[in-house]
Amino acid sequence: MAQATTPTVAAVNADAHEARTLTILYATETGNAQEIADRIARHCRRIHFQCIVRAMDAYPVHDILDEHLVIFVVSTTGSGKEPRPMTPMWNMLLRGDLPHDLFDHLAYAVLGLGDSSYEKFCWPAKRLSRRLAGLGAVELCPCGEADDQHPLGLDGVVDPWTKKLLDELLHLYPLPPGSEIEPADTLPPPRVRLSPATFDQLLGRPEPLEQDPRFHKFDVIKNERITAPDWQQDVRHFEMRTEDDISYEPGDVAVIHPEALSEDVDAVLEALGWTSAEDADAPIRIEHVLADQSLPDHLPTISTLRTLFTRHLDINAVPRRSFFAFLRHFTDDEREQEKLDEFVSHEGADDLYDYTHRVRRTIREVLTEFRHTKMPKEYVFDLFPPLRPREFSIASSVLRHPHEIQLCIAIVQYRTKLKIPRRGVCTSYLSALKPGDTIRIGLQKGLLSLPPDTKTPVICVGPGTGIAPMRALLEARDFAGATGAPCCFLLYLEHSLSLHVLDNTLYFGCRHAAKDQHYHQEWEALEKKGALTYRAACSRDGPEGTARTYVQHLIEEDAPRVWALVSAGAWVYISGSTNKMPAAVRAAIAAAARKEGGLAEEEAKAYVVKMEREGRLYEECWS
Repeated sequence: MAQATTPTVAAVNADAHEARTLTILYATETGNAQEIADRIARHCRRIHFQCIVRAMDAYPVHDILDEHLVIFVVSTTGSGKEPRPMTPMWNMLLRGDLPHDLFDHLAYAVLGLGDSSYEKFCWPAKRLSRRLAGLGAVELCPCGEADDQHPLGLDGVVDPWTKKLLDELLHLYPLPPGSEIEPADTLPPPRVRLSPATFDQLLGRPEPLEQDPRFHKFDVIKNERITAPDWQQDVRHFEMRTEDDISYEPGDVAVIHPEALSEDVDAVLEALGWTSAEDADAPIRIEHVLADQSLPDHLPTISTLRTLFTRHLDINAVPRRSFFAFLRHFTDDEREQEKLDEFVSHEGADDLYDYTHRVRRTIREVLTEFRHTKMPKEYVFDLFPPLRPREFSIASSVLRHPHEIQLCIAIVQYRTKLKIPRRGVCTSYLSALKPGDTIRIGLQKGLLSLPPDTKTPVICVGPGTGIAPMRALLEARDFAGATGAPCCFLLYLEHSLSLHVLDNTLYFGCRHAAKDQHYHQEWEALEKKGALTYRAACSRDGPEGTARTYVQHLIEEDAPRVWALVSAGAWVYISGSTNKMPAAVRAAIAAAARKEGGLAEEEAKAYVVKMEREGRLYEECWS
């Protein structure tokens, strides 16, 4: 019997329809993967490959069955989760009924973006690479693992990995006769062509966001601060109502396209010398001419530069290294050229970090310092990243609030190391909304699921604004009749007190009970009627000099009850900032399994992992 052999890349691509075409799919939540996908496409163009760059959630999932050459650029979210745009394709690839040779015609490469300070570094990329290989695809080059902790940031791996990719492509597909590799430092052509339009065309054009059926028009009903007036953080409760028939589940998110502040837009227009009405407010037609470079979502075909900087381009982003490489082409000042050359060199990595990320210097501020920049208007989409929509967990249940969504949002305000005040683009936009204002909001499926049986116990852990999806979940549970009657299977004695196990448990974390204990009246009311066990960790309310108490410490204190719930089938939900909290909560649950369940340390850790694998433990965390 002949021994099976592993197919080679050349064999996989022998019957490719177009030998010098490839598809680049990216999955991102912050924009890094999109920018890098565009960059890889530009490099592929240098060796005469034609690329199509698409976001994974904008790509028809089953079209991958017809592909022959695909590059994946995948970021990492939370503690090793795939980005939300990757989820539909990933779920399809995980189906158990897929044949092992499904992709025997496909050559691929995967580049992961992550941070090695997290345990599951580049986890989605690694899993994707292994799964594609398991379905018969052939890997062009080893999975790249770009690390934000590298001295050069992500570029420390992205640049050499891209070179390896190009070398492999050239090995498989030599340059056509008479062709040459274009130099890397050549100014690429702009991705759009701009031409004059009329005001009638501008006013008569359809607004893409208004045409998108995923977005609904909402009236603002309430925008109120829920933290104490003298507290350092401004957290708002929003209520929005629509006439549309909407449906959403606990854990789903609201997608909001922000608008930049007018004073910031004016500053950018002034820095670029485009303040006249003929420049800033003249209607222009936008034609996408390079398919291998992406454009912002919901971009109209006719707009103005002022509108582009307000709604579609991120003028307040901290610039990436590729920004300075582009900017270098648009100044003839020798000192600026020297500084830009230093920033894009490997030797200048520390200086670039100090100039940008350490002090959170924005593109808008960089342009005011490099005053000799004369950028052609056609390059605005190459120099400025897209102004990405922001996602916020919905803090209400549609069962209790039909035609309405409620949000719990911290307004971002801080000072940089240079003592410059900063405001979040989207939260500044939202904080200025008044009752009666309108806003378009998209509804997007989240990662959480509710137990099919309302009698299944749940444990919710949601410090800070992590309370938002927990509030939605608990409202839905309460509305559905999960009233939290005491379970009869367990009665522990702890500190001489009877401890009854309830169906719904909430662990909330804040600093001061009287300052930032979000929605505490609601939790106390639910607890009073027997629908909730509410445990609040107010970390700064303890006596001076004592250790601070966080949610994981309360879980450790409640180990007997927590283990009783978990071993009886309880589902656990963790929501909040991706810092030490999620891992600490997992460790506290494992400790309960060890102390109360008698499991060995490794068995207890495996038990928590098994809960997640079975769909009984969910994380909804963000950085």
